[in-house]
Amino acid sequence: MIGNDWDTILKSVFESEGFNKFMNVVKSKYENTICFPKYEDIFNALKLTPYKDVKVVILGQDPYHGVGEAHGLSFSVQKGVKLPPSLQNIYKELYDDLGIMITDTGDLTPWAKEGVLLLNSVLTVEKDKPASHKDLGWEILTDYIIKLLNIKKDPVVFILWGNFARNKKMFITNPKHLIIESSHPSPFSARNGFFGSKPFSKTNAFLKANGMKPINFKL
Repeated sequence: MIGNDWDTILKSVFESEGFNKFMNVVKSKYENTICFPKYEDIFNALKLTPYKDVKVVILGQDPYHGVGEAHGLSFSVQKGVKLPPSLQNIYKELYDDLGIMITDTGDLTPWAKEGVLLLNSVLTVEKDKPASHKDLGWEILTDYIIKLLNIKKDPVVFILWGNFARNKKMFITNPKHLIIESSHPSPFSARNGFFGSKPFSKTNAFLKANGMKPINFKL
């Protein structure tokens, strides 16, 4: 289903009757309404970042709900799409933190390939209706994924931006991991603690301190 070690780790879930019933509901949504991302891109975060390679988790809420934006990675948009305000602020903080120049592409696929799991808590959305699939059942799966990452033997950095992501902190109990939290990068809250929080340099300092290769955040 995924094409890497997530298939083994999530085998009991993917083969369960409950999950297959749930995916039939998701398929029905896609058949009867316009949903994002493309059906084949729903699990892109897992496809691009195998469990064994996860060094960092950036947790989002649900996909962008505009045409052509979402492609299965939190905060990321497809090439050629105008940068959403939250992503613009992420880039501003990246520049202030690491001096990495702001780019005109919002595609964060290179981060995913570096070991950054760009996971939304809800993996689908209906066109122009933010949080429309919030109560569909996705969080049962994604909360379980966070719990699986919590028991990973290698240290992981969990970056939690905003109250929604911070509520997931209850699943991160392993003291070997690092939690970096702040307000959301949204224009409504970025000045309340996101700007100046230096999540990128803190992430790489932690990885280096644990003998791990730092993330190349250049795009």
